[in-house]
Amino acid sequence: MIGLIQRVSHASVTVDGETSGEIGRGLLVLVAVHRDDTERDVARLAERLLGYRVFPDAADRMNLSVADISGGLLLVPQFTLAADTRKGTRASFTKGAAPDMASAYFDALVANCREQLENVQTGRFGADMKVSLLNDGPVTFWLET
Repeated sequence: MIGLIQRVSHASVTVDGETSGEIGRGLLVLVAVHRDDTERDVARLAERLLGYRVFPDAADRMNLSVADISGGLLLVPQFTLAADTRKGTRASFTKGAAPDMASAYFDALVANCREQLENVQTGRFGADMKVSLLNDGPVTFWLET
C-alpha cells in the first residue's frame, strides 16, 4: 500500500458539490492499493500514518504524530499512485489492485484508523473528487508498505 501524506492546516474533499470529508490541522493522505497487498499491509500503513512524526514539538522539531496532536486524518483513495511510469508517456496500472480489492482494503484502513483516532474523514472510492488543501510546510512524505 502507498500513503502519500501531507501535513495540512486544513483539507477537504467534495464529490458532486457536497463535502465528503473535511479536517483542520492534520494529515491529508492519498492512498493506493497494490495488487499484491495483504491485510498486514493495511495494519502497517495505519500504524505508520498514525505514528509518523511530522508535527513540530516545543523545540520546533518534527517529533509529534497526528495522534499526539489529536489532529484530523483525511484519507483519499487514489489508484493513480500505484501506476508504473518507468517507460513511455502513458501510465500502466497493472500493479494496482482490482477495484473490489482496493475498495475493501481502503475501507479496512479507514476502520483501523477510526479505532485509534477520533477525527478520521474520507473521500469517496471511485468518485470524481475535488481535493482542497493548505499544505503546511510544505511537508510531504511517501510511505509504502
